[in-house]
Amino acid sequence: MVNMPETVPCLLLTPRQAARSLNVCERTLYGLTRRGQIPAIRIGRAVRYSVDDLKAWIKKSSENP
Repeated sequence: MVNMPETVPCLLLTPRQAARSLNVCERTLYGLTRRGQIPAIRIGRAVRYSVDDLKAWIKKSSENP
């Protein structure tokens, strides 16, 4: 029997991945980040977005149009 590696869920997304998952352009995502509406995580010079933060923003935005 061959052991298959476990798939690890992606916890942090690149800006491109986050923008794609929100169906917005990266420029819009950066604007939301700059205004403090969507939190970003910095790892060195890299910017990453938490999947949970994106889900929370979607929920908050849908409750308060």
